[in-house]
Amino acid sequence: MSILVAPDSFKGTFTAAEVASAIAAGIHDGGGSATQLPVADGGEGTFEALCRSLRASPVSVDVVNSWGEPLRAILGMAPDGTAVVEVAQASGISAARNSPQDSMSASTYGTGLLIAAAVDLGASSVLVAAGGSATTDGGLGAVRAIKENGGLGRARITVLSDVTTSFLDAPRIFGPQKGADPATVQLLEERLRQLATSLPRDPSNVPRTGAAGGLSGGLWAHFGAELVSGAEAVLDASGFDRLLESAEAVVVGEGRLDSQTGEGKIISAILKRVRKSPREIPVVAVVGCVADDLGRYAENFASVLVATDAEAMRAAGLAVARL
Repeated sequence: MSILVAPDSFKGTFTAAEVASAIAAGIHDGGGSATQLPVADGGEGTFEALCRSLRASPVSVDVVNSWGEPLRAILGMAPDGTAVVEVAQASGISAARNSPQDSMSASTYGTGLLIAAAVDLGASSVLVAAGGSATTDGGLGAVRAIKENGGLGRARITVLSDVTTSFLDAPRIFGPQKGADPATVQLLEERLRQLATSLPRDPSNVPRTGAAGGLSGGLWAHFGAELVSGAEAVLDASGFDRLLESAEAVVVGEGRLDSQTGEGKIISAILKRVRKSPREIPVVAVVGCVADDLGRYAENFASVLVATDAEAMRAAGLAVARL
């Protein structure tokens, strides 16, 4: 049995590659054949997934974190001129810092330095994975860094995200995750509202412009950045549709399967593509846990298997091989 193993990461515990490897080992134990395809949706793991698919080489760049402290970050440069930049590397909530986390002063300037470095290296296209930011500056810092370093030239920017949040909604939805209390959220909302009126194009209510605290909106307004689903972009880059043609089953995975899974996440994108196949292809979910509110969404899967460690993932792969 030929099985396409395409899990996302189990956030904070296992990378997508680790999950895929463990499940594939179990499939091999059961006499099956497994093709490993670790995936992501614009957040954690997107940088690795894109660099792997595009054969991008790592390039170290001196940048700054969200509070202006020196930081060494990495971008990916592919042979076709595509660069991969991850917001979390320079402007991430988990990036190394000595300063206290302050959502009002957090800036995307470091991400702008990464984009500018990619352009200097000859990138014709820059893919920006928008997940994991510490910022809500509307992209003001990134835009300033890009312009200070000579602009984009002919390079194009595409922002990949797993959310469709608009510019003005970003503080309310994501601010608390970045340490903003209710009063600070109001200040951030007012700041973005004022910023929106000064931009070349108004991102206020445009879908996806709120990703990374409005970074996507700032890049859209100043540079015409394309804003796309991270899940779809990763699947396209990885050749998912081609691999699906020879698969007899598909395994998906994530840390928590819940009602949000169907809203732009990688599993929903995979299910949509599987449904378009002229063949009946069963989809099995291997997940860390299942929420009580999953409801009828569970009907999308031939089976849902819970696995919280590598041994359990391997056992899940063996179960899949015996379907």
